[in-house]
Amino acid sequence: MRRVLAASLLLCLAQAASAEAPFALRFVAPERYTDAESRLGSGPTLRATIGGLDRIFRELAGRTLQPGQSLTVDVLDVDLAGTDLPGAGPTAPRLVTDVTPPRLRLRYALRERGRLVLEAEETVTDINFLLRARPGGQSALAYERDILADWFTARIGRREPPRG
Repeated sequence: MRRVLAASLLLCLAQAASAEAPFALRFVAPERYTDAESRLGSGPTLRATIGGLDRIFRELAGRTLQPGQSLTVDVLDVDLAGTDLPGAGPTAPRLVTDVTPPRLRLRYALRERGRLVLEAEETVTDINFLLRARPGGQSALAYERDILADWFTARIGRREPPRG
């Protein structure tokens, strides 16, 4: 009897902990994303893109979220900076120009101590993404990291609602 009660208590605590997790990220229908994988035989796979974005989101959430805050993010669409170069191979760089900015469509909810403080769906992009200084080498998803860092600072750090 004690074991059953202990197991039930542990299950309830685990469910409560997961419900109050500080950060939850979900990639919704990634097979339908605009441009998250190479379809021309060059560039990253969908799995590599999602893995890279997952690391970026978790790193930024870890740096930005304050105690008592929780954030849920659904990634609804991904359009990476640049375009694939046909037949250039799986590790080929993407051709990046000022007309191919990164775009991520997100739906999110920020809570503080369980109370909803900001909820929206928006497209995160920056048409001036190439004007940023890039010392050293280019890392994979560098442009996406930059626009997401700005988004985390504005929406989560300063709790600014999206425009429009």
